[in-house]
Amino acid sequence: QVLLVESGGGSVQAGGSLRLSCADPGRTFSRYAMGWFRQAPGKEREFVASISWTGTNTYYADSVKYRFTISRDNAQNTVALQMNSLKPEDTAVYYCAAGLAFPRNIAASYDYWGQGTQVTVSS
Repeated sequence: QVLLVESGGGSVQAGGSLRLSCADPGRTFSRYAMGWFRQAPGKEREFVASISWTGTNTYYADSVKYRFTISRDNAQNTVALQMNSLKPEDTAVYYCAAGLAFPRNIAASYDYWGQGTQVTVSS
């Protein structure tokens, strides 16, 4: 069982930055690929970014490419999402997830999910 706990959400003005973190207190996620998804009110959950278990391969949604960076530290059992140049349309609840299946950009490929953290970007 992988338990994921997100932190780092909050409110920021457009153009600002936030850093989300996801921790696995049970220290079991090092073999899993990790992903970040988000869900805005009234919308479906959408893929944001993913990273392989070695950290070698990363993949981003077009909407966040070059603004967001995903990284992981397997020694600390954490994965982070650095979000720069934030836009109001980035407002959503952000979820981290752990999984083994492909493709990495769909929610069904992930087996474990955190509780989510709110990100609000004002214009």
